[in-house]
Amino acid sequence: MPGAKKGAQYSGLALMVLWALAAAPAPGAPQHPEADARKAEADLKEVKSEIERVTRQVSEEQVERDRLTRDLRTAELSVGKARLSLTDIRRERAERAARRAALATEKNTRASELAANRDALAGQMRAAYLIGRQEPLKLLLNQRDPEVAGRMFAYYSYFGHARAGQIRLIESDVQRIAELQTQLEAEDAKLAELEKQQRTQLGSLEQARAQRTHVLADLEARSRSRAQNLERLRSQQAGLEKLVRELRAAMERFPVEGNDAFARLRGKLAWPVSGHIVARFGDARAGGVRWDGLVVATERGTPVKTVFAGRVIYADWLPGLGLLAIVDHGDGYLSLYGHNDRLYKAAGEHVAAGDTIAAAGDSGGSSRPELYFEIRKGGKPVDPRPWFRAANP
Repeated sequence: MPGAKKGAQYSGLALMVLWALAAAPAPGAPQHPEADARKAEADLKEVKSEIERVTRQVSEEQVERDRLTRDLRTAELSVGKARLSLTDIRRERAERAARRAALATEKNTRASELAANRDALAGQMRAAYLIGRQEPLKLLLNQRDPEVAGRMFAYYSYFGHARAGQIRLIESDVQRIAELQTQLEAEDAKLAELEKQQRTQLGSLEQARAQRTHVLADLEARSRSRAQNLERLRSQQAGLEKLVRELRAAMERFPVEGNDAFARLRGKLAWPVSGHIVARFGDARAGGVRWDGLVVATERGTPVKTVFAGRVIYADWLPGLGLLAIVDHGDGYLSLYGHNDRLYKAAGEHVAAGDTIAAAGDSGGSSRPELYFEIRKGGKPVDPRPWFRAANP
């Protein structure tokens, strides 16, 4: 019996251990999902704060100290804002025009149905007139066969219901046509307002373009000599190097989990934009300055797509590159997209491969719409061409 009692104690202890193990969370499982979510949100805020700090610092150093560069930035951002507003107005106007066309089509259809219903009612009224108002009474008095009389009365009843139904259809058509007319008038008024807004925005766009042209002319005049142009290019290159260095230092505490996924895609990437290459990695620009990436000439507004998943760590204007987006792909790899007309992603946002990150343009003082593209490893630029599966975009 003591042995049995001891075995029972061991059995109870074993059950308690098993119960405790079952109640405990599995290794690696999130123990506090709400706390983890709060931490992730706090980290994201801190990431954005760090990016904003670096952006503000670079802007002050690279833009504010140079009046013409500052004027160019202001002019190009004004052009972008005016062009975006104009695009929005045109899109809304097209949507309103399509809605008005649909309303007009429905109104015409209703008008045709109304005419048909009125014709049908007129035919029924003529038939009723020919029968005469006393005809059912005569039928009742003269008809010897009750069954035939019943059928005839049923026919007259059908005629009456049909006329009543036709009248209801006509009333419904008339009411709907009135509603459609009111809606058409409202759409016409909105279209007229949008037309006015479009003319105003076109004027703003032309004014911003003229300001940009004036600033570019001043910049060209100031950099007319080879030495001055070389100094400007070196200053812009140094500004980009400083930006990348500051961003990498700021983001060290918030690395993107990439492992070597990006490195394995060498020779497999899709081009970020369609067009043709006008400058290659290593080509001379002026003096000892060379291209650290590719320049692809394209059409204004062409979608610029990310080459791989990652996190946007910069989305702002930078001297020489205009509206620039930089994506961190992890494992020290960055991709850069410059001269954009618009940026669609903000700093701190995550992107997937093939996401549209921007629209191609000529910001940064470019003479034509194009995309400047770089790949960097550990902060150093590498030739992007071997990374693409196709030889040309």
